[in-house]
Amino acid sequence: MPVFDTLVHTHGARVLRVCRAALGAGPDADDAWSETFLAALHAWPDLADHPQVEAWLVRVAQRKSIDILRARSRAPLPVPEVPDPGHTPDHDTGLDVWAAVAALPERQRLAIAYHYLGGLPHSETAELTGTTPAAVRRAASDAVRSLRITLRHTEGTS
Repeated sequence: MPVFDTLVHTHGARVLRVCRAALGAGPDADDAWSETFLAALHAWPDLADHPQVEAWLVRVAQRKSIDILRARSRAPLPVPEVPDPGHTPDHDTGLDVWAAVAALPERQRLAIAYHYLGGLPHSETAELTGTTPAAVRRAASDAVRSLRITLRHTEGTS
């Protein structure tokens, strides 16, 4: 197996989990994954000897996810009809894990993505998110607690 194929095979699943945690399951996460490995291919001459290639890939995935989130925030979303401002839609109680992660506040979602799914230490996660390791630990803890509550509630109603 060629060396770059080995890189994708070894680290592809982890990078995809990071992308899905940041963007939700779907084409945006798949695009961020593809863009991450395209960047790795372009950087391959320098990357082949990088001592922490997995951390490098997670950082690139994080940056690609941010690019997609920024683009997403600028794009209008079509709706079949304009909702009544006084009406709040009912939410489906059949949440899956990715939907529950996507519903977390951004700091919590990114703490989960980079620390638990990306395998980065709290210090590197703090650097990526522009906060402190203590704040990352707190956000990750709050996220895990929220996910447990949400998913436990979902199991009970299914």
